[in-house]
Amino acid sequence: MSPEAWLPQPTLYLTGLSLLLSLAPSGLGMEVMAPATINALNGTSVKLSCTFNSCYKVENKQFSLNWTYQECKNCSEELFLQFRTKIMNKQLDRFGNRVEFTGNPTKYDVSFTLNNVQLEDEGTYNCYVLNPPDRQRGHASISLKVLTKEPPKRDSTVAVIVGASVGGFLAVVILVLMVVKCVRRKKQQRLNTDDQKTEEEGKTDGEGNPDEGTK
Repeated sequence: MSPEAWLPQPTLYLTGLSLLLSLAPSGLGMEVMAPATINALNGTSVKLSCTFNSCYKVENKQFSLNWTYQECKNCSEELFLQFRTKIMNKQLDRFGNRVEFTGNPTKYDVSFTLNNVQLEDEGTYNCYVLNPPDRQRGHASISLKVLTKEPPKRDSTVAVIVGASVGGFLAVVILVLMVVKCVRRKKQQRLNTDDQKTEEEGKTDGEGNPDEGTK
């Protein structure tokens, strides 16, 4: 078991199920995926994983990313990592230079690594992604728990076997749903664009040609 981060097996299964449900072709928003909770050992480095799916290729000039930190539920969010044509580390006093961007937006990965984790780093980390022509910004949150000692090891052989089987099935279903959703999303956006053009043309026709009234 890695000393850096742990995902409890039930949480892993629920994460997969949530991902599957979120990919159901029901809306036009982006999907951003991240584990709900990550446990990190005090003094180690931990990767806060955040990925997204999009029907469109990532273009650096249009793509945008915000990572924010929230100390408590009702606390304001602090921006510490941003992508606007390039990655920009806001160097919050809280984190100093301990934040390292380890993702790759062109591969739909916007994860980062927090080095030398401190007890004060506990809180909620919010990942916001926008990839035009997708019109809605996607969002996911991670609750980071900092541990002072490594939890006891457990025999997870059965869990790994079950997880691999379930994971393979989910991968196939997710792929199918992604294809269906992308087709529907692009079709809907084309219809919205056509409706807008028709409305604009109707307004133009209604105004008439000013020259015709003088003949």
